[in-house]
Amino acid sequence: DDADEQYSVQYYQSGGAAAETSNLIVEWTNQHGCGGAEDDSPHKLNCDIVIQYMCQNDVAQATLNNANNDETAKSTWIRDGTDTNTQNYQDPNNGEDTNDDANDDNANENANYANRMNNNYNNLQMRRGLHDSLISYDMCKWREANAGLFTADQRLNNGGMGYVDASRTRQNPNGQRRGFECPEERDYFPYWFPTLQTQTYDEEEETTPWIDLAYLTSNTSRCDDVKAGSFNQNGIARCVVNEGTTARPRTYGRSITEADCDTEGGEWVTFHSYLEILEDIDEEADCTTAAAADTRNKISWMVLRSDETTEHCVVQAPELDCADAPWTRVNHNGNSPDAAGNASRYESVLPHFPSGDDKRCVMRLRYNISTDDYDPYQTGSESNQNIQEGIVSPIEQNPLVDVGATGRPLRLALNTNQYGRTFQDRSHVYRLLPRTTTMAAKTIHNINVRGKRGNIVQTYPAVEYDFIPNRRTISTADLVHIQWTGSNTHNNRPDGGDGQTGDAGEGRGGTDRSNFLEMQGEVENFPSPFENTSFWGAVKSLTKPSATAKDIAVGYWSSGYYCGAEESDNVCDNDDADGDQVLGTGTDLNNQLDNAPASYFGHVLEFTEAVTVPFMCSRNNNFSNRSQKGILWVMDPEAENDTKKKRK
Repeated sequence: DDADEQYSVQYYQSGGAAAETSNLIVEWTNQHGCGGAEDDSPHKLNCDIVIQYMCQNDVAQATLNNANNDETAKSTWIRDGTDTNTQNYQDPNNGEDTNDDANDDNANENANYANRMNNNYNNLQMRRGLHDSLISYDMCKWREANAGLFTADQRLNNGGMGYVDASRTRQNPNGQRRGFECPEERDYFPYWFPTLQTQTYDEEEETTPWIDLAYLTSNTSRCDDVKAGSFNQNGIARCVVNEGTTARPRTYGRSITEADCDTEGGEWVTFHSYLEILEDIDEEADCTTAAAADTRNKISWMVLRSDETTEHCVVQAPELDCADAPWTRVNHNGNSPDAAGNASRYESVLPHFPSGDDKRCVMRLRYNISTDDYDPYQTGSESNQNIQEGIVSPIEQNPLVDVGATGRPLRLALNTNQYGRTFQDRSHVYRLLPRTTTMAAKTIHNINVRGKRGNIVQTYPAVEYDFIPNRRTISTADLVHIQWTGSNTHNNRPDGGDGQTGDAGEGRGGTDRSNFLEMQGEVENFPSPFENTSFWGAVKSLTKPSATAKDIAVGYWSSGYYCGAEESDNVCDNDDADGDQVLGTGTDLNNQLDNAPASYFGHVLEFTEAVTVPFMCSRNNNFSNRSQKGILWVMDPEAENDTKKKRK
């Protein structure tokens, strides 16, 4: 039940200078296709892909103040969980707000709210996963649904407060809960409510709102509107009320318009997003200096909300990237026809946190599809089905259509809660580390392992093992960080989920392992002996400066089971754990890596010369079954500029 025992992949952040990017490929498949607004590559649907992330200060579970009894930790600390069950939650009810000013019993209503929230906090469990916070979901359950949205012939049910709340959408009319995400915020982008995870800025946790990284679309003509609606650098207002109790205040209510907020007795307050707040800076001049040193973020001396006067040095994320979505075929979880035949992917730049603090983060990817059976951008509630008033929705559930020739109608397979529809996937927790001084003015390329144990049908809709990227051209002036994650508890028992049951592969069943070795050629399947390699002699470790070429090679081919070669000095941590022993000591490494660590942080490597490196994994590369190989071209800067567009 200890999340600290789970390995989270660790990346180094980007820096403040333009050249100091840390590049990470985000990859996915989408069953229903995407892209293709051009005449020469048309498509059968409209699509948008939204990539967002959320971060907070990286605090280990062991350092939290009695985490199981700490409300802040239980309700906001981002975690994967060691239990796959959903967090418990008790809905609000109209005993907390009668919505009848003449008969309001505020003391009793506020006590009801406090008692319910006390139960909710008490029922949270540290062993269960959490991304969105408890408060953010309670805001969603209180917030009235946007009555201007198109719901076709779907009937959205009232919630416990006696009205349709934001947990109910055309896609989710009954308000089914999935974790603590807000369905309305999931289904519509950009959203009209701040995605803050607390009622106000929390200096202790400093959890960001959801940060908009990219909006990839089949209709880039909407980019200006989408950017204007993004919370990254644009203020968004909500209704702030003064309810609840001293111990359990409630500053959120029902209203989503300024007029309704006034009726509710609240104040319409504009909130601002932040990547972080530089608490050590308390003068505007110093904040201006910090802004001049950061070419990546927007840093401003400003208030965080319009009803406050105290100004802070606020770091805001860059404007979201709006671009064409990768083209993919409908009904096919396969690759995109880009120049290299890759799966749909986005080459992201990891954020820069000027504080230099470690961060823990999660990422989510949302995929929205719609059609032109009605205008997806202009159709609103005025088109919702209302037979009594003579309004017929442009789409209806499983309609019968008259095709004329036979005189008999035909039925279409049309589910109106899926016209359009949003799908989603989320990452595990990952950590972002501040750069070391030796990484200054350098680009970092992150090379990882994708996929999981199993054959092609057992892993579906994921993939078998592979390096990502498996072909890369970089400069000798760049850095590369090669690392991977694995598992000791891979479970693909009946019914196998989306794929078939089973975990075909090498080594002990239920385990995922990888390693990294140089080969002589890309079309070969045998690793080169250390004495015949060129890669290890061309690199130095910035994260373990005392490591020799042989130390680095031994660490990578043993998946971190050995930290270095026999003659190594000061490269191990010397705590007698696996991975802190040199080659030739301790228990021998199993030849299929069964006793090696499942995950390996590796090294951040700099290059001393140009080199071409075909590489492989000895355990998983099984010719005619699965390939886990790649190639890295490391070139002098001038040559790299000429060729990087051809090899990605």
